[in-house]
Amino acid sequence: MAEKLTRNEEMEGTEEEEEVEDQLEDWEDWDTDEENSDSDFLCLFCDLKYGSIETLWEHCSSAHHFDFRKIRKTLGLDFYDSFKLINYVRYQVAANKCWSCGVTCQSNKDLQNHVHEPVSLKDNKLLWEDDKYLKPHMQEDSLLHSFAEDEDDEDDHATPVGREELMNVIGDIVDLDNICIDDENAPDMSPSKPDTINGDIRKEAPCSSNGFTNIGRPCSSNGFTNIGRALVNAVEAREDSGLPNGKQKDGHLQASLANIAGKEIKNVNEGYFGSYGSFGIHREMISDEVRMDAYRGAILKNRSLFKGATVLDVGCGTGILSLFAAQAGASRVVAVEASDKMASVATQIAKDNGMLWDGSAATGNNQCTGIINVVHGMIEDLDKSSPIPLHSVDVLLSEWMGYCLLYESMLTSVLYARDRWLKPGGAILPDTATMLAAGFGKGATDIPFWEKVYGFNMSCIGREIVQDAARFPIVDVVKSHDIVTDSVVIQTFDLATMKPEEMEFTVSFELGIKLNSSVNNPTDLKSKTTWCYGVVLWFETGFTTRFCKEMPAVLSTSPYSPKTHWSQTIFTFREPIAMASGKHDTDGMAAVGTEACPVVRIQSRISIARAVQHRSIDISLETMGISSDGRKHNWPVQIFNL
Repeated sequence: MAEKLTRNEEMEGTEEEEEVEDQLEDWEDWDTDEENSDSDFLCLFCDLKYGSIETLWEHCSSAHHFDFRKIRKTLGLDFYDSFKLINYVRYQVAANKCWSCGVTCQSNKDLQNHVHEPVSLKDNKLLWEDDKYLKPHMQEDSLLHSFAEDEDDEDDHATPVGREELMNVIGDIVDLDNICIDDENAPDMSPSKPDTINGDIRKEAPCSSNGFTNIGRPCSSNGFTNIGRALVNAVEAREDSGLPNGKQKDGHLQASLANIAGKEIKNVNEGYFGSYGSFGIHREMISDEVRMDAYRGAILKNRSLFKGATVLDVGCGTGILSLFAAQAGASRVVAVEASDKMASVATQIAKDNGMLWDGSAATGNNQCTGIINVVHGMIEDLDKSSPIPLHSVDVLLSEWMGYCLLYESMLTSVLYARDRWLKPGGAILPDTATMLAAGFGKGATDIPFWEKVYGFNMSCIGREIVQDAARFPIVDVVKSHDIVTDSVVIQTFDLATMKPEEMEFTVSFELGIKLNSSVNNPTDLKSKTTWCYGVVLWFETGFTTRFCKEMPAVLSTSPYSPKTHWSQTIFTFREPIAMASGKHDTDGMAAVGTEACPVVRIQSRISIARAVQHRSIDISLETMGISSDGRKHNWPVQIFNL
């Protein structure tokens, strides 16, 4: 959560004010009194000033072919994207560069003659996406805290906000001192700081003294930062602080920022649910026999649970689980689907199979007739679209699991539905989830493939791929014989009782070499060395006897089980760690984890949290090796985003 916001007059003389002032030193000279500030708005391209934003935009459009309002509408730019666009154009113009095509002119006059309508706005958007353009080109650019007043009428809360409030919010989110505009032609530029701007910072450097990144809060000005999410966090923090909100513009600021973040989350949701409109995804899931056998067995082989029951299916997709529930004897099934296309498809499928609920009592001898009611919308909006009585559901059914179990963050919606509609003592399926981990060897990487390609050694490619893999999680199938350590449980969830905040956790675990490995024999006086290239995670969900009394079931995505469409999630070390068991002669001068001094066990600490980007998760991994003589070696923390 972003730091709590306060008005500057309440922060005077405090250490917090000094910290904010230091962070925003480039803004020190900006007049903080809006009522006394200069109302002139400087053109982005020339030296002309205008008394109103509307007049300024009309001038930019007619004289410089820059239609700000059209660009915002066409590209759907939110507040901070627009903020960056203005700064980007000012930096380009200062360097005599065309903001659209990037051509460098000899003078500003030549630039005025050159500017033109953009050829492709969508391609241009990439030019100012970097968060370095949150740092203004001008110290007294009144346009930056006033352009929102010219937004379309549909944005009711889009009122101008003061520089003081706006920059306190932005300064609390990104380190403005570490944002550098690395255009060599732009004036008054700070030296480039690749260690703070490089997009790989999220995987390389910790942001806190304990070695863990402050997951859920942006660390630097890179692609990992999600300003919209952080803005709404700042607003929430301010509300939680109980500070007075006497000024009307303060309320407008909170509403405006919440509106910005709300739009961003809405866009992410639309893209997420829209992706499930592809039939290919549903074919892959339905073709997953492990998945389907577990759910079908848990439903059809526990008919006593479903007979006469009211069932809520969260994220029904094609409606296959709802069809099973109706088959098992449910009296009513409410199937909720957020994808517009799939809600229509599920409705048609239920109708084609004689199971679609039409609002009237079932007729005929077919017990499945008129049971399934497909509702289009998010489960959080169910009360608006198809209200059902609170705590009236007997069975809550959902296939919510994502890669690494928690990716997609759909579990939050399932828990919301549980707390709102499930009867006391009602069943939730599945009712348990377990995350497991193990170390994997060279065979689970791309190295073996590249070592011999038609008789040629291309291992340099494999090594480079492994180095890149140390920065990003990989979803792929790991074969059981490539597991080189014991498997350990790292986290368990009881879906009947857990709270949403339990989805974020930190846990330590220890990996020992797998004793039945073909390359290791614990009876050897001098065991062979094997190499651990990283940690692989998978999950299992249980349909336990708590609810499935007739026939419990387990859905496993383990490397030791038949493969599923979830595969496993691979986290590669920056360098492999040598491991050995039994007695082993070690070189007391050699580095721990090398072939001369292999480790006997690996101690790891993993942290998983919802990322600032909606529906994503962040994973931090700390690794320490312990040799047979008790020496230890810590490797730098790795940060992954999924």
